[in-house]
Amino acid sequence: MTDLSVASAPQGATLSVVIFCSVVDNFGDIGICWRLARQLVAEQQCQVQLFVDDLDSFARICPQLDSQQARQHIAGVTVLCWQSAVAPQSQLSPAELAQTSLCIEALACHIPAEFLNALALANPKALWLNLEYLTAEDWAAGCHGLPSPQQGVKLKKYFFFPGFTADVGGLLREQHVVAQARALQQSTQLQQQAWHRLGLNPPAPGSRVMSLFAYSQAGIAKWLQLLMQDVRPNLLLVAEGALAESLRRQFPDLATDRKLEQGSLTLQILPFVPQPDYDLLLALCDVNFVRGEDSVIRAHWAGKPFIWQIYRQAEQAHLAKLQAFLQLMLADAPETLAELLNALYLAFEQEQNFAALWPEFIRNYDAIQNLTLDWQGKLLAQQDLASNLVRFVQNHHIMSRNFS
Repeated sequence: MTDLSVASAPQGATLSVVIFCSVVDNFGDIGICWRLARQLVAEQQCQVQLFVDDLDSFARICPQLDSQQARQHIAGVTVLCWQSAVAPQSQLSPAELAQTSLCIEALACHIPAEFLNALALANPKALWLNLEYLTAEDWAAGCHGLPSPQQGVKLKKYFFFPGFTADVGGLLREQHVVAQARALQQSTQLQQQAWHRLGLNPPAPGSRVMSLFAYSQAGIAKWLQLLMQDVRPNLLLVAEGALAESLRRQFPDLATDRKLEQGSLTLQILPFVPQPDYDLLLALCDVNFVRGEDSVIRAHWAGKPFIWQIYRQAEQAHLAKLQAFLQLMLADAPETLAELLNALYLAFEQEQNFAALWPEFIRNYDAIQNLTLDWQGKLLAQQDLASNLVRFVQNHHIMSRNFS
């Protein structure tokens, strides 16, 4: 199996990139930035410096990281501790600053103006990209790639939107991630190796295997009861976090051995795992419940039916984002199937009784699986985010030379 975390530093890099990441909550910000940094090194031959303001959280998904080190090299990426008391430009050598062609402000973090001005002085041709949050809403296409002049900063800033259509910046997708998932799903031997790597026993024959990564879920007890009474064995792998803590309160046995067996349900709580291992987990499962931004993108590449709990926003703004996504994904789905998935996603998002819709989801599983693969195929026909980022910078530099 290909391990996407162990790329070596490239020779003759095409671009030197600095990424700034502020870990807000739930590890999604650093998850996205870490994937992007590694892919830029491994597949785009870039030199990458990644500034992160919370190395303790970062270490939960990257065991190689030493959270006490201010500067270290992992998977070809230079990782630097971003501290408010230390000017970022002082952590780079004059040569590193002068070579930087692209500065990425990831997911609404705020780069100090002093760094941006130092970069503009060291390399006036450098670009500053605001890498936005993922959205399927129509307006993103009209904003993608637009300049955003900033008062007091000479560096040119542009908006860059990830997304699900060809008129925005694409999705994070390594070259081999889909092929790896498909190979795993077709090989019993690779599946055995993957379960061993995850530190788990392979499921009982005929089990329905599911991963559950969610913020909270008030109505989960009714669903678990359904799984316990099912005629088919169910293995539910729950990611560590707030939902796992609520399950521990509900089932005291989970507090001691992280595993519960009742009726047809085996429930197991999983610790945080490195990102490549999470990709393997998703590919091993029949259904994946995912949350936020990073995990939903990975669920796409696993190619299995998934249910997305989108990151919640004030005044229910996230529901418009969810509906925009479902409209795209279900554009070619039969009407009854689209209605079912719309209702199930909304029920799960709003913590309503999604258990009532579960039997219908299972009855339509094969059709949903085919729909998932059709949707995946549409996305695979588009360029990935890292390639689009590099092309954006290269095209901008070509245009600048032509008009200078």
